[in-house]
Amino acid sequence: MKYIADEDLDKYRLLLTDELVDRYFDPLQTLLFEPDENQQYAFPFSLLELLDTSPELGHCLFRYPAELLPVLDQALQVAQVRVKHNHPLHADMTVKKQAHARIASLPHCPELFRTAIPSSDDMGPLLCLTGTVIRTGMVKVVETQRFYSCTTCKGIFGVRADMEQYNLVPKPVRCQAEAPASGQDGPCRGNKFMPVSDSTISTALLDGRFVGDTCTDYQELKIQEQVNKLAVGSIPHSIVVILENDLVDRAKSGDDVTVVGYLIRRWRAAYENDRCDIELTILANNLILHNNQSAGVSVTEEMKSDFAAFWDQYRGRPMVGRNLILASFCDSVCGLYIIKLAVLLVLIGGVERVDPSGTRVRGETHLLLVGDPGTGKSQFLKYAAKLVPRSVLTTGIGSSSAGLTVTAVKDGGEWQLEAGALVLADRGLCCIDEFGSIREHDKTAILEAMEQQTISIAKAGIVCKLNSRCTVLAATNPKGKYDPDQSLTVNLALASPLLSRFDLILVLLDTPNEEWDRAISSFILETEGQTLQEGHQSGDRWNYEKLQGYLQFIKGTYQPQQTQHSQQILSQYYQLQRQADSRSAARTTVRLLESLIRLSQAHARLMARTRVTVQDAVVVILLMEASMQGSSIMVGESLLHAVFPANPDEDYYQQEQAVLTKLGLGHLSTAYRSANEPSSQWPTPHS
Repeated sequence: MKYIADEDLDKYRLLLTDELVDRYFDPLQTLLFEPDENQQYAFPFSLLELLDTSPELGHCLFRYPAELLPVLDQALQVAQVRVKHNHPLHADMTVKKQAHARIASLPHCPELFRTAIPSSDDMGPLLCLTGTVIRTGMVKVVETQRFYSCTTCKGIFGVRADMEQYNLVPKPVRCQAEAPASGQDGPCRGNKFMPVSDSTISTALLDGRFVGDTCTDYQELKIQEQVNKLAVGSIPHSIVVILENDLVDRAKSGDDVTVVGYLIRRWRAAYENDRCDIELTILANNLILHNNQSAGVSVTEEMKSDFAAFWDQYRGRPMVGRNLILASFCDSVCGLYIIKLAVLLVLIGGVERVDPSGTRVRGETHLLLVGDPGTGKSQFLKYAAKLVPRSVLTTGIGSSSAGLTVTAVKDGGEWQLEAGALVLADRGLCCIDEFGSIREHDKTAILEAMEQQTISIAKAGIVCKLNSRCTVLAATNPKGKYDPDQSLTVNLALASPLLSRFDLILVLLDTPNEEWDRAISSFILETEGQTLQEGHQSGDRWNYEKLQGYLQFIKGTYQPQQTQHSQQILSQYYQLQRQADSRSAARTTVRLLESLIRLSQAHARLMARTRVTVQDAVVVILLMEASMQGSSIMVGESLLHAVFPANPDEDYYQQEQAVLTKLGLGHLSTAYRSANEPSSQWPTPHS
């Protein structure tokens, strides 16, 4: 249905041409100087500026994009011709017939921006939808228009493919030629036509208007609503997005994208006694990727000032400040001091680096929680998934390798790739509960995703590689009763290659403890409140938004580097673990050293430091000792019964002395250096 008369379209074409020449002269000049005239080019066009200079025209473009976007492309062609004609270097310029105007700089209004899948009520106006790509179709070439020659008047006319009928080119029923070749007067009434070859009509100038190629690149995507923006219990919906020309092959499964376009209805040919199914589809004008942009809460300057003031307050007592942050993390769980520290460091992650050879070394860390039922494993997974802006929470029961990685599905006669949990969590967090319930042959599918951070696919003739740069936080129950005398491989029924990819494996055993049982009862019944908490008043704790903002702030601001002292400590501990008689072959591989580096960088980030200090290295060694089955330095209490220390700094100094003495590096301890070195040589807490 046409809403704008032909004479109004001609007027808008002239206005858009003037707008392009006046406001986009330099971009047009750059476009004309491009060497390849057959390449596809995207030309950014600001709708916000158009609304400022010509409100009526901008409003029409917003309300009727199906009719005005093709006019905008035609105006872009005319504007190129006009700029080239008046330019002194016109001989070096070529008009790019494959240039397309892409709407950008949109006004901030609720009628335009959407986070939920639009409905049939949204038909017509321009809209902007943000979602995650879950399926990508193959790039193909489709026919956009077909030209016919009338056998009666010899006139040539074109018939455009109907996008609403899956690009079906309808057969003409009467002659539509406006300039009959035979020169006859009056309209032709011919009803017999012959197809005209593409070579004779393609890229011709017909009635003063440009006619593009008869074929174009075409691809379909399916995008899904972002899970973190949905209410609890809501099922995310999805919609098909049509890409054409330069937009094809820009997004892949797992990408976060913003689509600018408008809704159309599509249906296939109807048959007698057969219901006609109509689906809603978005015809995209622009596609914006958000893979390298941080999602979640925005960190304001006020929040940054609060974080700086917080560490200034605890400059002389850094462990007290750190424990206050830990107490704010998953405060619905009582105690579990070591577990909270481990999960928080895993969410922060280390610093990604690329070797001179181009090999990428991951900065994301992985954690496996093993424990008896009722020890709070699932609570940590749910809280972590809520805290991280881009996260996927799934369960191992019933999950196949295709559901975790990528599956190939056949839709409409062609094969398409549909992203699984690890791909959808790219640059985020993937929480897998009941990890041990995954079938044995499916566990091997995630080996590449956890270490190389990619997933290689060779299915149904599709060979590609997708990114899965995510942190894996998994929880599982032991196979039967946990036997401390047996190895982790036996207790968990997990192979060594999979266990070695986890940076930390923490075991929670529900052993009888009268004091702990009494405290837990008090905590749950709210009679004594925070009996085993860290001693801070509840008013001192950070709320959920502040904690989320702090994690985003430190991950984007601090890229801590190793120091000579921290390297000495981590290297010495790695060598000691390799030489230990009771070492686990699945854990003490070279990946152990990489895990130590990543976790020490994460702790330095947590403490808002730009360098990894002795304190960071010692804390990570203590954490790794809790993870190791055969500890070679410390023999601690049960992780389930670990409580917040009453004096965190004093407790740390005692543990530091014991660790460094065992490693033969006692000269690096705080007590030794305070007695033998001037205080001016010490690194500041946040240097």
